Amino acid sequence: MRAGQSNMRPMPLSPKLVVLLSLPPLMWAGNAVVGRIAIGSIGPLWLNALRWLVALTILLPLGWRALATAPARARIVQRWRYLAVLGLMGVGTYNALQYLALRTSTPVNVTLIASSLPVWTMLIGVLAYGVRPSRLQLIGTLLSLAGVATVLSRGDMATLAEIQFVQGDLLMLLAIMCWAVYSWMLARPPQHMTGAVRPPWGWGEFLVVQCLFGVCWALAAAGVGEVFAPAVSPHWSWPLGVAILFIAVGPSIIAYRCWGLAVAEAGPAVAAVFNNLTPLFAAVMSTAVMREWPEPYHGVAFALIVAGILISSGSMARRGS
Repeated sequence: MRAGQSNMRPMPLSPKLVVLLSLPPLMWAGNAVVGRIAIGSIGPLWLNALRWLVALTILLPLGWRALATAPARARIVQRWRYLAVLGLMGVGTYNALQYLALRTSTPVNVTLIASSLPVWTMLIGVLAYGVRPSRLQLIGTLLSLAGVATVLSRGDMATLAEIQFVQGDLLMLLAIMCWAVYSWMLARPPQHMTGAVRPPWGWGEFLVVQCLFGVCWALAAAGVGEVFAPAVSPHWSWPLGVAILFIAVGPSIIAYRCWGLAVAEAGPAVAAVFNNLTPLFAAVMSTAVMREWPEPYHGVAFALIVAGILISSGSMARRGS
């Protein structure tokens, strides 16, 4: 939101704000690690579908007003095209591709690639919305892309010329591009989702509506995926149940809510820096839970991506955007 931005100034990070900013990357790192373990017992597409089914069930008491009356449901029907694409990009596609990526990639690689989100957000802004980046943003983008290239090449840039990529890394690249589209759709909504004509949805109602469409996409993808590429038959157990419950509550609800509160208080530039704790948390969790030790190139990639985002964020802060 631009209103009142001219009065914004750096503010000290209180302990509460640090917790709000740190919980989402911790949850998203946990999603990558737990997802990597869970897909040994259930197909990635079904894991995504069950995740959002459980999340929707938990969210309904918070967002039931979006569905409670005929006029409320009519608001959804009138905006179904926008909401369907939003649910596809944010709930259906991004998370499904992430779990598919974890079959052949590691949680550290997946979260490092996801940290390049500002790069793809900027590129889509240029191509689709005509938003021109500054020189510093371009420099930051190049640094972040170098970090992604370091991950894809496993620290050996010569492999880039040979196009020897792990399938999961490429799937995660596609996933983060979908999330960038989703982010722009939220930032630049159509006219019927702005101002006085926007439905009176709080965060719970809006997430419920997105989940309704997203779950439909996720279930359809899981069904079609089973026909063309059958996944492992589910091996139900209490650890799998706990894993599904965690990714439905932590990364899907708690992280979203904390992120919204933190961004509103600290601003997007500060939040973006904290977001890049995700691969660091993922590396620690992977080492502790799965004994997957990070490689030196992970540290190089992390430094390049964070440097790029710090430069880009500083440019945005100076421009007041």
